[in-house]
Amino acid sequence: MTSPGTPAAAPIRVVLVDDHRMFRTGVKAELEDTGAPLDFVGEAPDVDSAVKVIRETTPDVVLLDVHLPGGMGNGGVDVLHGCAGVETAAGQPVRFLALSVSDAAEDVIAVIRAGARGYVTKTISGTDLATGIRRVAAGDAVFSPRLAGFVLDAFGAAAGEIAEVDEELDRLSAREREVMRLIARGYQYKEVAKELFISVKTVETHVSSVLRKLQLSNRHELTAWAMGRRLI
Repeated sequence: MTSPGTPAAAPIRVVLVDDHRMFRTGVKAELEDTGAPLDFVGEAPDVDSAVKVIRETTPDVVLLDVHLPGGMGNGGVDVLHGCAGVETAAGQPVRFLALSVSDAAEDVIAVIRAGARGYVTKTISGTDLATGIRRVAAGDAVFSPRLAGFVLDAFGAAAGEIAEVDEELDRLSAREREVMRLIARGYQYKEVAKELFISVKTVETHVSSVLRKLQLSNRHELTAWAMGRRLI
C-alpha cells in the first residue's frame, strides 16, 4: 500500500500490435477492466507502423502478435529486429510480450530468439495478461505453461556433449555453419542471402546440405538442434 504523501508508481506504458482492430479494442477493454495501472501509448496493425510507433513512444512493454503483414514477411520477428536497441526514457530496454493465437513451437522459438521476453496465447484471461505485462516490465520471462516446454526443450540438453557437437560441426563447411546459425535464429532465406551476400538459391542449397549432414528433417529441428547445443 502506498503511504500518505508517497506518489503512486507510474503506470506501465504499453503499445499493442495486432492486425485486427477489433481484437486490439477488446484487449484494451479487458485490461482496463482489471484496473491494472497501464497506459496505452500506441497501437499498430502491421510491421512497419509497429516499428515506427515503438521507436516514437518507447513504451515499457509491447504486446506483439506473431503473424503480421508488412516488413520482410516475418511478422513479429521483423518488429523485434526493427526495434533492437530501443530504450525507454528511463534507459531500460523496451520489452516484448508475444500475444498470439499460434502455439506452434517454431513461432515461440523464433520470437524468443529475436528478443521477446515471453509468449502467451490469446486464450489468456485479462487478469493473467495484466500480470504478465507487469512481470515482463520488471524483466521477468513469461510463458503459457505448454509453451514454456518448447523453450526448455530448445535450450535444453546436450550442453555437456562437447565432443559430439564438435564432431557434428566438423561435417559442415564454414559457410554452412553461417547459414545454419542464421536459419536457426529464425531468418528467412532472403534475409540470410542479404546478410551473407549470396543468392537465395545458394542459401537453399546450403540448408539442404546442412539438414542432410545433420540428419534433420526441417528448420524447426535445426533450430532445436542449434539451441540445444548453445550454438546461437
